[in-house]
Amino acid sequence: MIAAVAPTLRVQSGFDAAFARDVAEGLGRPGQKMLPPTWFYDDAGSALFEAITQLPEYALTRTEERLLARVAQDIVREAGSPRLIVELGSGSGTKTRNILEAALRDTCAEPGAKNQNPVTYAPVDVSPAALEVCAAELGRISGVHVEPVAAKYLDGITVALRGRRAGEPALVLFLGSTIGNFTRREGTAFLKRVRGLLQPGDALLVGGDLVKPAATLIAAYDDAAGVTAAFNLNLLARINRELGGEFDLRGFAHEARWNSRARRIEMHLRSHVAQQVRVNRLGRTFCFGAGETIWTESSHKFRLGELARMGERAGCIAVQEWAEEEWGFTETLFRIP
Repeated sequence: MIAAVAPTLRVQSGFDAAFARDVAEGLGRPGQKMLPPTWFYDDAGSALFEAITQLPEYALTRTEERLLARVAQDIVREAGSPRLIVELGSGSGTKTRNILEAALRDTCAEPGAKNQNPVTYAPVDVSPAALEVCAAELGRISGVHVEPVAAKYLDGITVALRGRRAGEPALVLFLGSTIGNFTRREGTAFLKRVRGLLQPGDALLVGGDLVKPAATLIAAYDDAAGVTAAFNLNLLARINRELGGEFDLRGFAHEARWNSRARRIEMHLRSHVAQQVRVNRLGRTFCFGAGETIWTESSHKFRLGELARMGERAGCIAVQEWAEEEWGFTETLFRIP
C-alpha cells in the first residue's frame, strides 16, 4: 500500500492579528523589547532553519537524529506501540522517519512481513511550506498516512486527535529541544497543558539539549557563514512583508549571548544607531536607542534528569531518558496517567 498524504488542515483564523498583537506589544515594551520565537517560522524562516541544521557548528539536529535512530524501537515499545503519532513543530520531519519506521516494524508479525496496521502521522507546524516538504518526504514511507496540520502547538494537537478511535493510544513528539524556548516554569506549564489534551495511556516524547561549554554554544547560534544571523533578521523582514514595516535590516545586527545563571542562549537584534521605525499596519512608530536590542529567542539548556522532573511536576509519569554523550542531548519519554 502506498502511503496517502492528506490535504493540509488550516486552523489559523486570526493568525495575522496575533502576529500584529505580539509585534505591537513586544516592540512597545518600556524596558527590554521582545518578540516571540514562534514568528521566526514563516516559509523563509523555516527554510533558513533547515539550512542551520546542516551547519558544522550546529550539531543539535544531527545529534538528535543519531540518538533517535539508536533508540526509536525502544521509544515505540515503551509508548505502547501507538498507531497515531503527532509531532509539534515538525518542520521537514527529517528526524521523525526513525520513529515512524520503528512504529511500522513494531506491528509486523515476522521480519520482512508486510504491515497491515498503518501508522497515522500528524505533523503540526505554522509553516505550510515546511509541512508540504514533510508530507512529501514522509508520505513515501509505505504504511504511513500523513495528515498535516497548519497550526500552533495546542490547536494542532486538538485537530490531530479529533478523529482517533476510542482507546487508541497516541504518541506526541516535541523534539529539537524546542522546550528550551520556554523558561523552566513556562515549560512545565506548557507540558501541563499538553497533558490536559491527552488521555490516559498516551505518551509524550520531549527532546532536550544539554549544557555544554559556552564557546560551543555561542558558535552554534552565531555561525561563521551568517545563516543564523539571516534567520534572526528575517523576523524584521517578516514585519516588513506582513505588517508594512519599514525596518532597514542593515541597521540591526544579530547577537548571541550565553547566560550562565539561567543556562540559556539568548538571541538578540541590536540596533546600530538611534532610529525610529514605522510599522504601517499597526499605525505606530517604534524608537530604538543606539545599542538597544530586541530579544528574539531563548534556548535553555538542561541537565540530565531535569526534563523528567519538569514533566512529573506537570502531572506526567517519566518512563525513561535516553542520552547521546558526544554533543549532549536527551530524549525523555512520559506516560499520561
